[in-house]
Amino acid sequence: MSASAEGAAAFVPPDAGLDELRRAADGCRGCALYEDATQTVFGEGGAGARVVLVGEQPGDREDVEGEPFVGPAGRVLDRALAEAGIERGDAYVTNAVKHFKFQRAERGKRRLHRKPGLTEIRACRPWLVAELRALRPEVVVALGATAAQAMLGPSFRVTRERGVALPFPPLDVLGTREAADAGAGEGRIVATVHPSAVLRAEDRDAVYAGFCADLTVAARLLA
Repeated sequence: MSASAEGAAAFVPPDAGLDELRRAADGCRGCALYEDATQTVFGEGGAGARVVLVGEQPGDREDVEGEPFVGPAGRVLDRALAEAGIERGDAYVTNAVKHFKFQRAERGKRRLHRKPGLTEIRACRPWLVAELRALRPEVVVALGATAAQAMLGPSFRVTRERGVALPFPPLDVLGTREAADAGAGEGRIVATVHPSAVLRAEDRDAVYAGFCADLTVAARLLA
């Protein structure tokens, strides 16, 4: 089956809960990424989650195990959540794109992460909208530029507005150019770096401290 011209919208059941969405996402053909990925990696967490953390896409380990944030970046995230005072049971973790995008290393079998493009982000956005509609969280945390722009629009810059509690845009304009000027929907959003940025940083301690500080802003909104 080829990718749908409508993106994921053709596969998202209306007014569905998380379990139904997860089952439906297994068969998503909304973009071409499904052709090479092992499986769809849907979000994880309870229906009563108060905070949703949105990353970019699953990595190699996540693609194999079928769960988000179970690799090295996930361990950084778990540690930072604990230090910021966010209970893991209060959190739902997901990604803007649900399939792993990669290229093969020139030598060996290693799969190298490739950043998803705008077409793939748009195609997958209906899943994220459906998750947020089902959860109605108090706070959303955007982990990295891809996640932030997938929700706040292409002009948003994490470097300028990280760690700031902003109004969350209405779901019907999520990620579009109109998101910044559309007024407030439900809840607040805080943008920060992706936890993988900590692993890549030369000064890991400083980057990690900044990451924890941003998550602490989100934790205070939950207090």
